[in-house]
Amino acid sequence: MSTPISSPSTRQRHPIAVVAQRTGLSQDVLRVWERRYDAVTPARSQNGARLYSDADIERLILLRAATRGGRGIGQVAKLSTRALETMVAEDEAARAKQGAVIGAPSDPDDVLGTSLALARALDAPALDDTLRRAAVIMGMPAFLESVAAPLLRKVGEEWHAGTLSPAHEHLVTASLHEIIVGMMRAFAHRPGAPTVLVTTSAGERHVIGAALVGAAAALEGWNVLYLGANLPAAEIANAATSAGVRVVAVSIIYVESASRVRDEMRALRDQLPEDVPLIAGGAGAMTMAKELVALNVRVKSSIPGFLGELRRDTIPS
Repeated sequence: MSTPISSPSTRQRHPIAVVAQRTGLSQDVLRVWERRYDAVTPARSQNGARLYSDADIERLILLRAATRGGRGIGQVAKLSTRALETMVAEDEAARAKQGAVIGAPSDPDDVLGTSLALARALDAPALDDTLRRAAVIMGMPAFLESVAAPLLRKVGEEWHAGTLSPAHEHLVTASLHEIIVGMMRAFAHRPGAPTVLVTTSAGERHVIGAALVGAAAALEGWNVLYLGANLPAAEIANAATSAGVRVVAVSIIYVESASRVRDEMRALRDQLPEDVPLIAGGAGAMTMAKELVALNVRVKSSIPGFLGELRRDTIPS
């Protein structure tokens, strides 16, 4: 009996770096589209690396074309490849007939480049429009992982290097904060799901990191009690107890006084129930990691690390 031979189009043999190059999608977007939307289902090599087929690549190219045309990935990811081909062809024909121009880029690199240029020009309306359109087209997970977080890192690097001023940095963070909080609050309350309280400690007014954490938790199926910036330990603990939260997350970006941060986090840990984990994240938290860990505070350097802590404590229903 002969062994069936698979078609070349169905052999899963392309690593993710090759797929990113051929499709024009970043590796981050490829992972998000797979994990959140089941856009394709790559195989795994013996060492766990993703392997894609020619058919997967063809489908991803169609999905990219559909999203660049203005459709959200969540709207098109479940369509068959044949249906995607028809939709993309119809969209291209309509644009050609109407002379339409796509209003905003959906490729993360394009969005980042455009956003930085608009920030340098202090063009607030155009920056806000570009980011909002990208968020709608890409969907919340891809936008957070591939646009919002990298854009904040880039702006922070240029600010510290002196190539961007505080005004530029404030413009970008204000626009992103409004967009992200709006997306986060669009999630309806989930009865029975655990709640995470997200805020910043007293004296910390940089709230964008907390907003990113809250949005990521909402995507994981958690209810989020988002309290913004600059809350004393007693206020955070009282809110956590009143709301019956499962986890408290505190963003610490800049440390003006290490002793003040240490005292606030010690007081918060002491006032929270023992079974409520306290997680600290952000650049400032990392500079004080050893001290915070000694206070029984879990310190995480990234959003994926924070989400790992949420999954460690409970799986949302």
